[in-house]
Amino acid sequence: MDTTDFDTDIDTVIIGAGQAGLATGYFLQQRGTSFVILDSATRVGDNWRRQWDSLKLYSPAHVDGLPGLAFPAPRWTFPGKDAVGDYLESYARTFSLPVRLETRVQALDADDDGYVVTTDRGRYTCRNVVVCTGTFGRTAAVPDIAAALDPTILQLHSSEYRRPGQVNDGPVLVVGASHSGTDIAYELAETHPTILAGRDCGEIPPRLGSPAFRVVFPVLLFAWQHVLTRRSPMRATLMDELRHHGGPMLRVKRRDLLERGVERTTSRVEEVRDGLPVVDGTPREVSTVVWATGFRQVFDWIHLPVLGDDGWPREMRGVSPDAPGLFFCGLCFQYAFSSMVLPGVGRDAAYVADRVAARSRALGKATPSLPGAA
Repeated sequence: MDTTDFDTDIDTVIIGAGQAGLATGYFLQQRGTSFVILDSATRVGDNWRRQWDSLKLYSPAHVDGLPGLAFPAPRWTFPGKDAVGDYLESYARTFSLPVRLETRVQALDADDDGYVVTTDRGRYTCRNVVVCTGTFGRTAAVPDIAAALDPTILQLHSSEYRRPGQVNDGPVLVVGASHSGTDIAYELAETHPTILAGRDCGEIPPRLGSPAFRVVFPVLLFAWQHVLTRRSPMRATLMDELRHHGGPMLRVKRRDLLERGVERTTSRVEEVRDGLPVVDGTPREVSTVVWATGFRQVFDWIHLPVLGDDGWPREMRGVSPDAPGLFFCGLCFQYAFSSMVLPGVGRDAAYVADRVAARSRALGKATPSLPGAA
């Protein structure tokens, strides 16, 4: 990490050095707009490296590259989480993107015709801010009933789960049946009696990597990018489904869960009795609960009236109508179903970067670029 002194007056601050922040930086660099990317991690890509060990992408490598740099893996393979983290680090280095690591953003405030970004290492004044803090927000969403569980029951959110050896001996309850919950339940069921509770989010039928998948995937990708968008008549239903209920099963299928002996229930876990979670009306003696229940949006550090009643930013394609110069990238369903996966982030980033650059030109202000730091 570059720790040299620099002028904190910069045209644009990008918050977050994940795929959305890096892609936005790539396009801003092409447009000659000065910027800095801030991230609290020690290394670019650490958000991926912290996922569970067996996690792999759900899209094949040939569509997983960010703009300007192909993903270095065979075409129809599915890279693991460490490979993704390393790719993002390589991406930042290849294009000398000015990433400031170990810099945690604490507040965003308005300042004349721009903004002040306060971090634990100083303040940045800027004309534009692009918030790229992740697809599903910053805080694990664990239901209130978790506090009533017997303290001998190990509780992990899916963001804390790493491998089967991490959980206690004995039965495991996984709550939440989107793709992450089903993947984790399937893995745990090999060594632990496993219950999977949560609504059925549907499944993508073809087996990832199969001949049928190779035929169907281009059609799926086209639909995710060009049909299931915020211009679709179904946009309200799609946004609510993806942002609040999770996406369909991808790698693991219903049949896989059945064959591995996972006890599947579509009922909600909303009660604790005598310290035990109640599943289908019966307290279950489990040793571990994995909460695959998603994340809550936490934007309380943005001191601007830009959030809707649901906690999500009011925006269209990442452009805030309430705060000129404030943008978002990497939001779930920002423009299309594909916005939440690597194949879709580049288009969103290009759109946002165009609007940032246009605003900078209109203001007629320029500042020197910061040196690459990643």
